[in-house]
Amino acid sequence: MTTTAEQMRAWRGPTLFTYGFRPFFLGATVWAALAMAFWVPMLSGHMTLPTAFDPVSWHAHEFLFGYLTAVAAGFLLTAVPNWTGRLPIVGWPLAGLFGLWVAGRIAVAVSAILPPLLVGLVDLAMPLALAAVIAREIIAGKNWRNLIVLAMLCVLALGNGVFHWEAAQGAYAAQGVGLRIGLGAGLMMIAVIGGRVVPSFTRNWLVKRSATRLPAPPMQRFDKVALLALLVALLLWVVAPDGRSTGVALGLSGVLHLIRLSRWAGIGTWSEPLVLVLHVAYIFVPLGAMALAAGIAWPSVAGLGAVQHLWMGGAVGLMTLAVMSRATLGHSGRDLTAGWGTSLVYAGVIAATFLRVSAGIWPASAPVLYAVSGIAWISAMGGFVIIYGPMLLYARPAKKL
Repeated sequence: MTTTAEQMRAWRGPTLFTYGFRPFFLGATVWAALAMAFWVPMLSGHMTLPTAFDPVSWHAHEFLFGYLTAVAAGFLLTAVPNWTGRLPIVGWPLAGLFGLWVAGRIAVAVSAILPPLLVGLVDLAMPLALAAVIAREIIAGKNWRNLIVLAMLCVLALGNGVFHWEAAQGAYAAQGVGLRIGLGAGLMMIAVIGGRVVPSFTRNWLVKRSATRLPAPPMQRFDKVALLALLVALLLWVVAPDGRSTGVALGLSGVLHLIRLSRWAGIGTWSEPLVLVLHVAYIFVPLGAMALAAGIAWPSVAGLGAVQHLWMGGAVGLMTLAVMSRATLGHSGRDLTAGWGTSLVYAGVIAATFLRVSAGIWPASAPVLYAVSGIAWISAMGGFVIIYGPMLLYARPAKKL
């Protein structure tokens, strides 16, 4: 096969496996909705799974290492061929990768009846196989500038491995080193990749409307300083989550990333939610950093586990939905605009995030806030499946990707 289009036409199986974003975006959002539907009754004691993880750790693991890993796979399997000029993974190899991810979800869900080592190996099989595929493509295409993306993917997998080790030791893995490593890797992905795509997509949209103020070009000296500050802050957070120096570093990185975001001219995108949501999602990176810094300085204001959801639900949850909706529209040949349904999906994740943080601030109302937050999250992810599922399952692949 000499072209992507020829390779796709040769595949006689389901449309779902014609490009990497299709199975992984659909699988990620279906699982995000189902996992939350399981977790809310698990938290109240009305449901149990045969998992070796406590309910909160299972919930944290499946969102961070289940959902985020799937979204990263869909994004990278779609983007890397564009970066390297090589053919994408299509057909049975893609189905096999997706099958490994599904096997990981099942293994973790029934981990109480399996050896911990086996559970960890099954769950790590997909991210390690994905890393090998991405490494091969980057090396073959000599696309060295994107080795940093591969490195962040490997760190995400490392965090998953540490999470499994901590859970096997009986530790409360939901607040462990593994989760902080994985979340730190996810945030760096948002900061690095988002730092490329947010100003780029914003510029393209504003130029078409003859706007006078355009975003600053990506990856200037200031961006590199902001990224370095965030990396240092996250490393400190991993090793000393409640240290005074960690709080100072987080606060400083938050300020720098607020300034970075202000340079991207997001204020001019109010009329298009598909572009605006990228800026709204990115603001959760500095908000989360500054909230954690405040939590370290004044621990009585809010627990670290609560404000951490500004990162997990806001930055990771909303940015992934923003990227998935845009990629699905673009690669299925549709107009790059968000209708009212998509806007409600975005609003649902924002509401779920603030409700979850509020549950940590006002523990007396936590049961109700947990439930309402869960409903908002399920509605958002389920809404994505309803709106974008048919495009992922049945739409013809774009002729040029």
